[in-house]
Amino acid sequence: MPGYAFDHLAVVAPSLDAGAAHLRQATGIALPPGGRHAAMATWNRVGALTASEYLEVIAPDPAAPPPGRPRWFGLDAPGQARLAAWIVRVPDLDAAIAAAPWTAGAPVTLARGDLRWRFALCADGSLPMAGAAPLLIEWQTAPHPAGRMASTGHRLDRLAVSCPDPDPLAAWCARHLADPRIGFQAGPPGLSARLVGPQGMVSLR
Repeated sequence: MPGYAFDHLAVVAPSLDAGAAHLRQATGIALPPGGRHAAMATWNRVGALTASEYLEVIAPDPAAPPPGRPRWFGLDAPGQARLAAWIVRVPDLDAAIAAAPWTAGAPVTLARGDLRWRFALCADGSLPMAGAAPLLIEWQTAPHPAGRMASTGHRLDRLAVSCPDPDPLAAWCARHLADPRIGFQAGPPGLSARLVGPQGMVSLR
């Protein structure tokens, strides 16, 4: 998995049921259970968009003990269920953090089962630029884990990223991703995704 590439979208919610319901109502997609992240006291549902891209719903795990650190994805104060984050995979996380035109966080090494990855995490667990900037991940497992997920039957057609000053993000994306599906606009921080599936276009916010 060389180079930078879009990796996945994350719906953040106060509970996994609330996140799954939000996704199902907006898109008709029902994700199967994923797994638990003991280090973060979270759990998720996941489904593949392609063999190397996926969709995730993530929420605090009510059965887990407190993690002793801020949860990732801003999940200590999740607010309402929503599309809150997009994640980009990189070949060298340390170099990607150093080159990012935003405060991307510090590298954390995580594992679940046979999956291994490194993740850029802000010290307070917050989403960089309120979710407008991507979270950065370096997978240390091959092939990509989306290949073992059930398919959602959908693919990403468009991701619209809004923030007050989109130019630095747009320039970074043009340099590292060159992904025509990702666009930027000026406005309050927010994400909107357009997915294509059996019933045509659906939107997720």
